[in-house]
Amino acid sequence: MTSKNNSINIPEAREAMDQFKMEAAQEVGVNLKKGYNGDLTSREAGSVGGQMVKKMIEAYERSL
Repeated sequence: MTSKNNSINIPEAREAMDQFKMEAAQEVGVNLKKGYNGDLTSREAGSVGGQMVKKMIEAYERSL
């Protein structure tokens, strides 16, 4: 069994990533709060992560 690793590669980016996550959650209508969010459904959590990936891909494509 693999262990979960939520560490950020660049510690200085933590605040920006937290803000990015909050923005993505708001865009998909998920009530994300600071701290523990274990009450979210898998669908809600997945939609936040999916929105984050979508926005990162769009940013990369714009940079090409």
